[in-house]
Amino acid sequence: MNQTHLCNTTKIYVVNGQLPGPTIDVTDGDTVVVHVENRLPHGLTIHWHGVRQMRSCWSDGAGFVTECPVPPGGKRVYRFNVTGQVGTLWWHAHVTCLRATVAGAFVIRPKDGRYPFPTPTRDMPIIIGEWWQLDLVELDRRMHDGNFDDNPLSATINGKLGDLSNCSGKPEESFVLDVVRGETYLLRILNMALFSEYYFKVAGHTFTVVGADGNYLTPYKTDMVTLAPGEAIDVLMAADAPPAHYHMVALANQPPEPDPQIPVFVSRGLVRYAGSESKNNGLPVPTPLMPDQHNTMPSYYFHSNLTGLAHPDRHRVPMHVDERLFFTLGLGSICRNNTTSCKRRRSADTIVVATMNNVSFRQPTNASLLERYYERRTSGLYTEDLPDRPPRPYNYTDRDLIPPGPLEEALEPTFKATKLRRFRYSTSVEIIFQSTALLQSDSNPMHLHGYDFFVLAMGLGNYDPKTDPAKFNYHNPQLRNTVQVPRTGWAAVRFVTDNPGMWYLHCHFEFHIIMGMATAFIVEDGPTPETSLPPPPPEFKTCGANGLTQP
Repeated sequence: MNQTHLCNTTKIYVVNGQLPGPTIDVTDGDTVVVHVENRLPHGLTIHWHGVRQMRSCWSDGAGFVTECPVPPGGKRVYRFNVTGQVGTLWWHAHVTCLRATVAGAFVIRPKDGRYPFPTPTRDMPIIIGEWWQLDLVELDRRMHDGNFDDNPLSATINGKLGDLSNCSGKPEESFVLDVVRGETYLLRILNMALFSEYYFKVAGHTFTVVGADGNYLTPYKTDMVTLAPGEAIDVLMAADAPPAHYHMVALANQPPEPDPQIPVFVSRGLVRYAGSESKNNGLPVPTPLMPDQHNTMPSYYFHSNLTGLAHPDRHRVPMHVDERLFFTLGLGSICRNNTTSCKRRRSADTIVVATMNNVSFRQPTNASLLERYYERRTSGLYTEDLPDRPPRPYNYTDRDLIPPGPLEEALEPTFKATKLRRFRYSTSVEIIFQSTALLQSDSNPMHLHGYDFFVLAMGLGNYDPKTDPAKFNYHNPQLRNTVQVPRTGWAAVRFVTDNPGMWYLHCHFEFHIIMGMATAFIVEDGPTPETSLPPPPPEFKTCGANGLTQP
């Protein structure tokens, strides 16, 4: 459908005529059945972000990983169970950049209706996104061609640009949250943006963080929430200020290097108290004081201060480790036209790519990894030799690696390949994610499909295997599906491979996905039918020769 913002009419892709898309509201223990009809001119899949998909990998919705896209005019039925999860997750398109608008909240409520915190009067999603004037399919095409110069024009809150944006002097519409003094509200805050982490504040109010990624957290009081793309944070907000109007602000944070000229992406909404005068009795509407756009430290402090609310069935951190992986996250380059040598330093002869352990993931374009794995037809499609560590150690966070230079040039060459990692069932896996300064200084929100993992610790600088394990939290770590690996820092996670299938691991910055910061984990079947992946369900559609599902 068309929407007009900033004096321009833009064609956008939506679900059921809504932006953001409809909220799916279910209860712990439910079986969920979603019917998708693709009326877009492009293929797409729908991913249920954060849903464990226990023994239902066929319904994960990861394009070319668990299924091929549904073709224009095609239909798809997703069926899965949500037992053992409570809180806020979300759903989104998982082909091209369509998730900028094809997305919505996925709320799982407790069976008995009781929370481990005061019951809120009301709850509602607060979805932070971006407004793109450029067609999203064209944006995807440009990025696949190595062009990363495009930016959104604004941030959005629940699809509204807010009054800081205007067309010929007329402010854009703002999202309005109506509240009653004395009541408490559960805000289910999501970041569905393609490009940026966001700071979120409400003037004159504080939050109590109580959950993240469908898991409860130890209550944590703060006046600001930080969300990377892919994260879902649940907060309580008490309407305890004098009745009036108060601005809420979502501000993108961007690393100061290598491009300090990135535009400011911001959206401003309104908290409106019942009975308050429309013009605050003539006084200005309070606006929260936000961090500097390029100050990423508040994000580090926010994420590292969160702890899990211990649950006897789920918070059992594996104390032994069977497989230890050390993944470096950075950029590199490949030569154009499949040549083996070329001039580096971001020349026209190269394409900049993203890597894990110096491997840039080559996404299949006409086959599903899961389907071919299950049918044992994997020859020529992928290999299972993703390195456990980078090919050579170096000072991963040396800022001299950000601009092109002699140090960087020696580390820049890489290659594209579809390299996966296989695990036996019930393997205890520890991953150290190390953000590097190689050609960039971004943080990296790493998302693992089909699993929650314990975030044992995070830190700044290079991970030290001799001293940093002493910082691991084994008592009440966060249980997450997305970990924000700090800018030029590290994060340690641990999980047990109890869910057989093919599971995508990737950075949730869209440009990093397209550039290749991804892989997939194969988890083998266990010893019993109850620990094995069942055959594809009747509603699953196989891939055709054109890389789309067959009718």
